[in-house]
Formats: sequence, C-alpha cells, structure tokens
Amino acid sequence: MNTFSWLLKREYWEHRGGFFWTPFWISATILLFTLLGIIWAEVYASRINVQVGVSLESITQMVSSGQIAQAGRALDAAYVSFAIVPCIALFFVLFFYLLGALYDDRRDRSVLFWKSLPVGDTATVLSKAVSAMFVAPLIALLVSTIAFALFLVVIGTWAALHGINPLPLLAASHPFSLFGRMLLTIPADAAWALPTIGWLLFWSAFVRSKPFLWAVILPVLIFVANTWVGALGLPNIDRSVLANDVLARLLFGIVPGSWLGDGAFSWLGRNAAMLQSGSVLDSLSPATVYARFATAPMWIGILAGAAMIGAAIWMRGRRIETAS
Repeated sequence: MNTFSWLLKREYWEHRGGFFWTPFWISATILLFTLLGIIWAEVYASRINVQVGVSLESITQMVSSGQIAQAGRALDAAYVSFAIVPCIALFFVLFFYLLGALYDDRRDRSVLFWKSLPVGDTATVLSKAVSAMFVAPLIALLVSTIAFALFLVVIGTWAALHGINPLPLLAASHPFSLFGRMLLTIPADAAWALPTIGWLLFWSAFVRSKPFLWAVILPVLIFVANTWVGALGLPNIDRSVLANDVLARLLFGIVPGSWLGDGAFSWLGRNAAMLQSGSVLDSLSPATVYARFATAPMWIGILAGAAMIGAAIWMRGRRIETAS
C-alpha cells in the first residue's frame, strides 16, 4: 500500500501542471474578472452585472426585495459554475495525460528504469488510472471550492460597502452541503469514466506511435462507416446509440458530470438547465447520483473499462519499444 501511495505521489509530482495549476489559474482568472467587473462598475457608477453562473445585479435585487432564499440558490448556482468551468479544462488534461501515461516512458526509454524497480505493471497502470479517476478531480474540486470561498468574501465585502447585510444571504446558500454532494459525485464520475480511461490507457500501452490518432480516429471511423452503411439502406446501429453509448463513452467519459442527462453529449445542457432552475441541491442529491449505479450502461461501461485496463496492464508487461 505504501508503494502504491508513492506511485500516486509520483503521478502528481510529474503532472502537477495539469492536475493543480490548470484549475488554479482558471479559478484565479474567474475571480480576477469578477473583481475587475465590480471595480469597473463602481468607477463608472454603472449597474453591477458581473456574472459567474448568476448576475450579481440579480442577487442584489433579490436581497433588496426580501427574496433571500432565491438569492441563496443563486449563490449555489455560482458555486457549481466555479466547479464546472475547470471541469472543461480537466477533460483535456486527463485525455492527454492518459494517452501519454504508458507511451511517453516507452518513447524516452525511461520504462527500462521503472521496470528495474520492484514495482509491478499492475500497480503502475492502476496508479495512473486512480490518478485520473480520483486524484485530479479531487484537486480540481478543492481548488474551485477555495476560489468560491474567496468569491463569497469579495461579494460579501461589496455588499457591506453598499449597506447590504451579507450574512442572511450567505446563510441562505448551501456551500457545505454542495461541497459534500459534489464530493460524493467523484466516485460516480470515476465509474462512468472507466471506459474512456481503459480505452486511452490501452492505446497508450499498445501502439508504437501516434496514440492520439489510434484512440480518436478508430471510433470516429466506426461511426462514419455505420452512417454510410445506413445511407445505403443496410442494417446498421442507431446513430444516437452509437454516438452516446459508444463514441461518447470511449472519448468523453472523463468529463466530470457526463453521466447527467440522457446521453453523454447532453451534460452541458443538463448542467445549464440545473443552474437556471435553481435545483442544484436536488440534482446532486446522493439518491440521484447513485441511482446511475442501478442502470445497465453504468455497469456495462465498468466491465468494459476494467477489461481494457487489464489489457493495458498485459501490454505494459510485453511492449517497451516505440517507433522512435
């Protein structure tokens, strides 16, 4: 167990730029633009229309009219927005991290050094899978939560300077409950992401060059060929099924929250609807999140992902060369 923890630390140390600094700078940029928007509005005596998931002007109007509960839900939506934006960047970080996880050390021949250590291929591959499933999403959530806490300080200070008591507003929001519920979504995200993780790790371990092309073009070609077969009037797989249950699960399953909605490509629309409706807490309730484990697509994906990770472990033990 101690060896595995050191492997996880190694993954973090080697990829700290993607795991930590990417969500850090994104969250810092959101905070900076929020602060600049408030300063701009104050300097020009204009309306406060800064928007991070919700307009500060609308929050002010809600507080002024006594709609404290609605203002609290608006802050909840802002918290989720702080978490969603780094998720988009996290997808790209994890996608290329997994593609290079087993390929890069073969390309630079450092695999020979790692194989000389008393660390098995199983532990090595699983450490990379666990880093993508749990370590990177947890760091992104913690960074975005700290950024949201600073956001609350900024708007609380601004409200106090304008004669608005921020305490009832802050008390009407649910940052601790939301943090706990978003924390509980990480295992669901990890299980849903297994097909993508296994797919990318397999090609990272298998190919001698250009893992990106193999991992991306092959499922896209299958989708195009299926569409072409359908155009000829021959029996084919329904395009929506192939897109949402195969293509999206293989390439986009590592997007946090992609299990929301009816298909893997609908997560942005579902999140946008959730923010607009104010049903953030209900949408992220443990019952809603873990109900996904009672569905066939979740378990089919888990089994397929585990099989592909097993194949990546097998290939890791047998292939150390690349074309370069």
